[in-house]
Amino acid sequence: MRTNVLVIGGGVGGLTVALKLAKCGIGVTVVEQSKGSVHLYKGELVQPKTLQIFDSIGLQSPVLKKGHVINDIDIVERKNRSAPIDDLPVQSMSYNVLPHPFHHALMIPHETLKNILLEEAMKYPSFQYIQPARFLGFSNGQGRVKIGKEEVLIHADYYISAEGRKSKVRDEMDLGKKEKKYDHHFLTVTFPRPPTLTEGKIISNNHTFLGLFPLPGEMVRSVYLIPKGSYKRMIEEGLEEFYKKYLELCPSLDGYVQQIDSWKKIQLMIPVHYHVNHYVKNNIVLLGDAAHSVHPMAGEGMNLAIQDADVLGELLCWMYEHNKHSNDFLLLYEKVRKPRVQHILKLSHLSALAYSRPLRSFVSWRNKVMEQLTSDPILHIKHMLNISGLGIWKESIIDRAIQTGVVPKRQEDEGFQLDKRHLFTEIEDYPWRGMKEETKG
Repeated sequence: MRTNVLVIGGGVGGLTVALKLAKCGIGVTVVEQSKGSVHLYKGELVQPKTLQIFDSIGLQSPVLKKGHVINDIDIVERKNRSAPIDDLPVQSMSYNVLPHPFHHALMIPHETLKNILLEEAMKYPSFQYIQPARFLGFSNGQGRVKIGKEEVLIHADYYISAEGRKSKVRDEMDLGKKEKKYDHHFLTVTFPRPPTLTEGKIISNNHTFLGLFPLPGEMVRSVYLIPKGSYKRMIEEGLEEFYKKYLELCPSLDGYVQQIDSWKKIQLMIPVHYHVNHYVKNNIVLLGDAAHSVHPMAGEGMNLAIQDADVLGELLCWMYEHNKHSNDFLLLYEKVRKPRVQHILKLSHLSALAYSRPLRSFVSWRNKVMEQLTSDPILHIKHMLNISGLGIWKESIIDRAIQTGVVPKRQEDEGFQLDKRHLFTEIEDYPWRGMKEETKG
């Protein structure tokens, strides 16, 4: 079998890069191992940069239609169990400080988003989707894929691994990666939500936190932090104890969380943090979790994969258009994406440490940092820009002094606005476009 590009893995990252290639008329084949949707949590929080990408490929309207807009994420520190949650101070992180029109996030069921991408890609004759199909490895520069009972060799110009954490392609590339593990795990489950729960919410105490992110259809995705190794004991304690833990943090879930009627609906998430040394080797490229895994605290994993796919897809389209198939050009993908991913990995790791068990004695410190972060206008804008994916505005020494309370926070003032120099430009996203005139000849 022959194709221009073989994409191994049919998740949202693999489908995004395949869609971009198909729109350019490049022959692309996606092989997906799973037979259908699986009961595993996948990313559902779509950050503003990802919405910008969907807008550029004509999918913003169907994605917004199927999702639930998130403007704010409220943060509540529940030190006093007896105090009504409505009486506790709320610190709010607002996406609305970002420039219009990408000044909000979106919650959308993962399989819904995947189906939108797949249905759009199927409109193009140069797109081929094979499922189930298991990638076995490489043989003489060709991909070995098992389709049904038959083993097929697929020859391609480029091979893209979008397989996720357990990437067989990455293993064959023999790339090093530094991995961090954490002392906590997460439980995640979706269930009906109260009508008043329309924005994101993170409620914490000295021991844990509960993240609540509303989905369309009056549902909510929840994420609950547990100590590493406690999952089996919690199952033995039963669902009634599980309900109590949720209600202790958020009493308004009473009558809703109890609609979870089986532990089979609750998934254990084990956070892992790693970043490979290189994304590209010869004509093989890593994308998304195959190249990096981010702590779920920041809700960035799916977004990083789609943003990888956007840059890689645009680059390959340009390489085919200009017949520039040098490895030097392919490495531009890594040059653009790796430092951006590294920055997000750092932010998510620091957020994870703030809620880790060894730092429980620093709950007051954490609360102070979050209070400063959300009430100081510059810190707030910088943080929201950095997690949005729309740009990077790094913190200064003064910013860190304000966060810890050493220096007083800045006062709200109309003069504090997003410095647009820190937004990614088109030429920063796709630097090869600046080479267009030079390469035409």
